[in-house]
Parts: sequence; structure tokens; C-alpha cells
Amino acid sequence: MRNLGKTVLFILIIPNVLFAGVTASLDYSHVSMGETVTYSITTSGNNIQRPMLSTLCGSNVTSTSSRTSIEMINGDYERTKVLSYQFMPKKSCEIPAIKVVIDGQEEYTKPLKVEVKPASQDLSADFVIDLQADKKELFVGEPFTLVMLIKQRHSSQAVDSKFIAPKMQGFWKSGEPKQEKYDDGEFVVTKLTYKLSAQRDGNLTITSAQLAVATRSNKRDMWGSFMQELKWKSYFSNELNFSVKPIPQNAKFIGDFSISAKVDKQEINPNEAVNVTIEVSGKGNLEDITKFKPYIANVSVFDEKPVVNGDRFVEKIALVGDNDFIIPAFTLEFFNPITEKLEKVSSKEIAIKVNGITPTKELKIKRDNSVAQSKEVLKEVVVYKQTSPIILAIIFIGGLIIGVGVMLAKPWKLVRKDKSLDIKDEKKLLIKLMPFSEDKDVKDIIDIIDHNIYSKDKKELDKKLLKEIIKKYSII
Repeated sequence: MRNLGKTVLFILIIPNVLFAGVTASLDYSHVSMGETVTYSITTSGNNIQRPMLSTLCGSNVTSTSSRTSIEMINGDYERTKVLSYQFMPKKSCEIPAIKVVIDGQEEYTKPLKVEVKPASQDLSADFVIDLQADKKELFVGEPFTLVMLIKQRHSSQAVDSKFIAPKMQGFWKSGEPKQEKYDDGEFVVTKLTYKLSAQRDGNLTITSAQLAVATRSNKRDMWGSFMQELKWKSYFSNELNFSVKPIPQNAKFIGDFSISAKVDKQEINPNEAVNVTIEVSGKGNLEDITKFKPYIANVSVFDEKPVVNGDRFVEKIALVGDNDFIIPAFTLEFFNPITEKLEKVSSKEIAIKVNGITPTKELKIKRDNSVAQSKEVLKEVVVYKQTSPIILAIIFIGGLIIGVGVMLAKPWKLVRKDKSLDIKDEKKLLIKLMPFSEDKDVKDIIDIIDHNIYSKDKKELDKKLLKEIIKKYSII
């Protein structure tokens, strides 16, 4: 009977001995998408090898920690160690048995299950993200406004945060979002305003935005002591779905636009540039508008890269011609989603007058075979032959003196000076340098001159380099 009691006691103790060295636990077994879970392994022994876990349930381990305590039991010291791993599960899963080596012996934890609920927007939470769009049915390329509101309740506190922006696949984003911050009484609100347009037709989705927030919480450990723990939790926004239609009538642009062309002068001198500014304003896919560079017979055209700023498209060009010319009207055709019609807008033609141009008249040569004219010519020849040798000598000496004077004065230098290039005339200088812009030095000079013409702040020009370029390419 006595032996039977010992046998029963041994049988009851065996399971506890088998699992006494290692146990596993979860702080939460049911969580929502974006919440963190702490997986803890509690071990007893003197020599404990920490399991190297980089992932749990297919998600990365974001942080690890350990705590050790030593207790005296029946005169012997017992070491207990708790190993903790934090992770953010993306779906329901089962953590398998984990091997732990204790005092040279392999032991295993029990498998544990984690249930994960799908992500959803919680408007009553301490942190709220809300996505709003001014239209959800639109055409390809049609601009719309997306507003993202990120709210933090006054009573909430955050140690750290990580923001994951929504995915906007299938949409063009125009510039950086406009940001503003305000207080609505209950929340501190950060407002982000995006300008977007659809790239293709069909059903498109802007996914949820995610805000992961870390807060400190007090937690009682296995020995009854309170400890502070950093806890991460994610908050999600709503999703937005769009129905996008193709642009009707094969139009390239969509919106509501106006166009204008302005010149800095309508009367110029030969080889002087007239600067033209083309501006398209309105709401639409301005980024898709190509250059308006015109072709005008016998006129050189130099254009700059267009600039889109907000609701304005601006292109600048310079025109140089030796004769009067007309700048043609610039036209833009687009589909207007408001009227649902194909519309066209045009600028006005601009006449440019070039000064100093003398009309070329037809040169006519008439022959007169009359006897009277023949007699006059014959009379002049006879008179010439009868000219005194003294007069001829005087004419010769006078011509010689004039020739020597011309050689000494060198008047052609004055003419060349008049025709030399004035480097202070920046617009004329820019035009003269344009044909040699493939030369890096020339390109650098052109960029500085172009900046000085159109900007208030001036950059210093390397005059020595400029003179070398003028000499190199014989620019006059």
C-alpha cells in the first residue's frame, strides 16, 4: 500500500516535471489587425540558451526583452528567466512548439494560437484617420482632391508613432500635399490635401492609411511586481473606391482651361529677340500639356521647359527675325467634364514689326540708243583725251595723299568696332550663343544669362571665359 502511494505520487508529478522547465504564454490571444502581441517563454534552470526568433506567425519580431529572478527553495537557488518577443500578426495563425535548451537538455513549449480580426476604422478611438474625396466617379486624367484627416484625442499620449501612407496605385499625384493643423475642440487635427488624377479607366482603390502608435502601460509580472511596457497599436483609415471612365472623343486633355500669349514688345530691331509667355490656366491635367513651340518662316525660335505651378502652365519662348512676322494663335483642345463636350480655346495672333527694314525694289535697266546720247558720250571721251598733263599730275598726287591718309587712319577698325558684339546686351548675346550650346562652357554661360534675364537676383558672369568663347567661335 505504501509502495502504491509512492507510485501514484510519482505518476502525478511526471507531467509537471516534463513541462516545469519551459512554458509559453501570450499577453493577448485575440487581437485586431495592427495590434502587437507579446509572446513570452518562461524557463527554469541555470544555463538557458535563448531561442533566436526573428519572425513569429510570418511577421517580423519588432523587439525582444528578458527578465531574470532567483529564488531560494528548500535551501537551493532556482533561476527563472522570462524571454519576451513582440510582433504584429497580420492574420490568424498558430505559433508552433519552440525548442529551448536548458542545462544541456532540449525542451519544447506548447503551440499557441492567435486570432486576428480584419483591420477596420474605429471612429471612437484615441487616434482616427479619415479619407475623403470630392468625387468618386471621374474620367481618366480628371483632377480631384483627396483629403486625409489624422486626429489625436486630447487625452491620449504617444511615446512614438509610425505613419504608413495609403497606396495610390493608378493615380497621378500633383506635387506635395498641402498641410495644415488645427484644434476642433476634441481632437488635434492634421489635414493633408492631395491633388490627384486617375491614370487609367476601371475600378481603382486608394487603400487604408495606417498609424502605428506606441504608448506606455503598467503590467504586473509573474512575481506580482508592476513594470512599464511599450505597447504598439495600429489605427486604420477607411478605403476609397473610384469608378474611372475613359476620356470621350479621343481627347488628350480633360478639364476647363483658358489660354493667353503675351509679348514683352511688338516692335524690335533686326537680330533682337521678342519674348513670348504662353499661359494656360484652369483645372485639369496640365502636366500632360506639351510644348507650344511654333514654326514661323525665317524666324528662329528658342524655347524653355514649361513649368506647372498649381493651376497654371507657363511656357516661355524667344523669337528672332530680320523681317516683320506674325506670332500665330496657340490652340488647346480638351474635354470639359462639366459640359461633357469637346471644347477649344485659342490665344490671339500678335504682329511683330522689325525696324530698319528697307523694301527691296526691282532694279530696271533701260537702254537709250538715240544719236544724241551717243554724241554726249563721244564728247566726254574727247574732253578726257584733251585734259592737260598738269591736271593729271595733280590728280595723281592728290590720290596718293588720300591713300596714305587712309592707311594711317585705318577706318576699318572703327567699322569693326561698331559691328563688335556688345556683351552687355544679354538678350542679343543669348541668341548669338544658342547655336553653340552643345559646348559645356557655352551652356554654362547661357544658363547664367538666361537666369539674369528672367530673375531679379543676378549671377556673376565669367567675362574672361565669355571672351574666349566669342574668339573661339568668331561670334560678332
